[in-house]
Amino acid sequence: MTQDSTGPQSAYATPSSAPNAPVPLELLRTPPPVERADAARNRAAVLEAAGRLFAEHGVESVSMDQVAAAAGVGKGTLFRRFGDKAGLGAALLDARERALQDAILRGPAPLGPGDADAAASAAARLAAFVTAYLDYLLEHLDLVRMSETAGRGSRYRIGAYRFWHRHVTLLLGAGGPGGDPEHDAHALLAVLAAEHVAALLPELGEERVRAGALRLAARLL
Repeated sequence: MTQDSTGPQSAYATPSSAPNAPVPLELLRTPPPVERADAARNRAAVLEAAGRLFAEHGVESVSMDQVAAAAGVGKGTLFRRFGDKAGLGAALLDARERALQDAILRGPAPLGPGDADAAASAAARLAAFVTAYLDYLLEHLDLVRMSETAGRGSRYRIGAYRFWHRHVTLLLGAGGPGGDPEHDAHALLAVLAAEHVAALLPELGEERVRAGALRLAARLL
């Protein structure tokens, strides 16, 4: 992990040309779609409308017709672009994940690296990640749960999981020698799995779920 006056960074000190060098965090991201300006505007309008409707009414209760009407696009355009509601949900998650990844890579502290005058410790950055990830997860819990449980091991094959895991591993590794950052990163992310959180929410409530995840994060450093 690269460390300098700006504090722990989500980057690697090992050159990418070195044997067995880990993949830089930036390269674990899914690149955004390349499209015309008008298509990009329509895509943004659809995703905004879908996110709002899903949050207000639940994924199962929202139809593609409703999304198209709210976004101001034709139903045919919506189906050609996203295929079905599952495809729309995947695109929505991808956009939200990339926004969170941008904040981690380049945003202000404590979630991001900040600058020399506003750097945060690894512990503060890890707590900020847990908080921000839960914000994202709880807003889109049904969609994330669907994507993570689509098949056996689906969660661990999702490209974003590799990003979250590497970021947490780097932060845990900044805590000094000892422990197993790679294993501990998986352990912390297990607590943030959609299926796990969905099972705990009715019994414990959001406040205790958040507090428990933050306590675990603090103990791992």
